[in-house]
Amino acid sequence: MNDYSILIGGKAGEGINKAGSVIARILSHLGYFQYMYYDYPSLIRGGHNFAIVRASTRRIGTHRNAIDFLLALDQNTVDTHRWRCDAETVVLFNANKVEAEGMGIPIEDIVDEEGGSSVMVNTGLIGAFGRAAGIPWDTMEAVLTLEIPKKIETNLRIARRGYDTVEEQNPIPPQEKTTHPILTGNEAIGLGLLEAGLEAYVAYPMTPSSSLLHFLAGSAGDFGIKVIHPENEIAVMLMAQGCAYAGARTAVGTSGGGFCLMSEGLSMAGMTEVPVVIVMGQRGGPSTGIPTYTAQGDLHFILNAGQGEFPRFVISPGNAEQAYEWSARALNLSWKYQAPSFILVDKTLAEGTYSFDREIPEPVGREGEPRWEGGSPYHRYADTESGVSPLATVPLGGEVIKVNSYHHDEHGTTIEDPVLVAWLNEKHMRKEEAMLDQIETLSPVVTAGKRSAETALLCWGSNIGVCTEVAEEAGLRVIQPLVLSPFPVQAFNAALEDVTTLVAVEDNLTGQLTRLVEGLGCCVDDAILRYDGRPFSLEELREHVEEVIA
Repeated sequence: MNDYSILIGGKAGEGINKAGSVIARILSHLGYFQYMYYDYPSLIRGGHNFAIVRASTRRIGTHRNAIDFLLALDQNTVDTHRWRCDAETVVLFNANKVEAEGMGIPIEDIVDEEGGSSVMVNTGLIGAFGRAAGIPWDTMEAVLTLEIPKKIETNLRIARRGYDTVEEQNPIPPQEKTTHPILTGNEAIGLGLLEAGLEAYVAYPMTPSSSLLHFLAGSAGDFGIKVIHPENEIAVMLMAQGCAYAGARTAVGTSGGGFCLMSEGLSMAGMTEVPVVIVMGQRGGPSTGIPTYTAQGDLHFILNAGQGEFPRFVISPGNAEQAYEWSARALNLSWKYQAPSFILVDKTLAEGTYSFDREIPEPVGREGEPRWEGGSPYHRYADTESGVSPLATVPLGGEVIKVNSYHHDEHGTTIEDPVLVAWLNEKHMRKEEAMLDQIETLSPVVTAGKRSAETALLCWGSNIGVCTEVAEEAGLRVIQPLVLSPFPVQAFNAALEDVTTLVAVEDNLTGQLTRLVEGLGCCVDDAILRYDGRPFSLEELREHVEEVIA
């Protein structure tokens, strides 16, 4: 066996996400690729939280329903996830609170005896897991020391006692493989933005983009960037445009409800041609919906947001490597074409944890933009063949840099003359042709699985992970458009070559990617849709695909 799944569960406030992350890093230390799915309700305390950590000798991007280890801090975890277990599943539980078949550890007694705090019960359970999985103590100690720096001596004592309480049950052997960094999707996005020269990040916290704000705030001193938390999302978008007007490469982060408040500011960016990158994390709606669960229901909202007509980039990565590379591209493209760029992700990607292979993303770096080379007076909206005007930013001695949210002439002066209004509208949309030409050179459509297969799964966002694995098992092709606006029709049609049956896989009710590609003349034969806030597991999608292609 070279594929293992570990579920750890408990209540909000018991550090389940952190515990899952530590387990993922322990298994990464053994040479396995990782993926972690974290499930939690919108509660600060209580409720049921759980993380499924999957380790494999191959790259993975989805979880399995079946588990090999169940780690339960409370009775609810055992009762809720019993269906995932079989006779071989190793069950480890907090004997102070749980009654179950398996190995009980009096974790709360251990924590009290060692003078620890209540949250350290997860450390004792992680220690017990290490012994049950046959992981050497020195490996456990090394990872715990790195991952839990606070009160590490107490944590190590508690973990060691948990380790010594149980016996080896299902050993996970080390692999002769390179250890890869572990990143959440949001962390990969943040690093990609930094790679392309991010200088300011402005955001109001909103799941699932909040952890990106926390990550960049924690990294601000190391990278010399400004991270600002204004009073609301309206202020976020306007402040970001102020930063960009002054020359700072700027991004914002939000989710659907927060972006609703930004949409008027987005239109202003379209009119003023001030660059801005919007990281938009999708969750279940409408309205507040299910704020801590996943969805892919905002595609058409993003494609059409804002009054009037103006071009935009919409990029939708599906794993950590894509998030890193294409976030850097989004920032560069926004500044090159002076147009908004969206990084459209779902909660599964944003908060999921992945092994990150440094060899996969193409190097991007910070790319330049068309700059004004002098020749007074400066015309902020100078007419050009591409529609992109040479850029200058304040302060610029002896020149006025005027941006205007009204229709305006080349100087930025308000106008209502019909000829000039038509000229400006055409100038804005002339960019889209140049934008599309560049997108087509950047491999904007990914193909995976059996690339010669006549049946293909069409997906976007985080579904690339589960679709690829199912397709490889079933001998199918996978097609994933990474760029959704301007849509790369040429690359998409090339990916469809010889496909006779196309099945869409989406996390929404109406098939939003299906509607997009059908509007461009593509025929989608069937759809597998999920809209309950949960991502497809490997087993679930496999079953659906078998039904559709039978």
